[in-house]
Amino acid sequence: MKKLIVLTIFSAALAGCAHLFAPPPQPGDSADAVRARLGRPTNTYADGADTLLEYAWGPWGQYTWMARLGSDGRLVSYEQVLTSAKFATIKPGKDNKDTILRILGRPTQVTHYASVDGDVWLYRYKEQDVWNSMMSVEFNRAGIVQAMVNGPDEEREVRRR
Repeated sequence: MKKLIVLTIFSAALAGCAHLFAPPPQPGDSADAVRARLGRPTNTYADGADTLLEYAWGPWGQYTWMARLGSDGRLVSYEQVLTSAKFATIKPGKDNKDTILRILGRPTQVTHYASVDGDVWLYRYKEQDVWNSMMSVEFNRAGIVQAMVNGPDEEREVRRR
């Protein structure tokens, strides 16, 4: 009986990881095909006529993929959004919590610092695909981005030792 339970759990785990080794969805794929390939998204966001499907994956939440579906329900793009290039598109003084969710997806953690008047959203990522880093997106009380601060992911580095 124990062997059957272990085998069932192992089989389910392998099935859950199967999408990691299959080719990514391709532009033009239907929404159903994207969901069949990637599974249930961690969040869904409306972006004008488009729909964004968020897939937050990876060790320590360092990878978040966004699948953009056009108004016709077909895949327009599929990209890893926790990158230096994507962080560089954020406009302090203009972008707000809603736009940050559509750009980066959900944060790893929400915190407050004495030196910041509003929330701080933390995003773990692999800077240059090498360094365990943390991007802090600082908001004012109105929810507008005030600053972005990049640094090492100290928690990740402590656990590696």
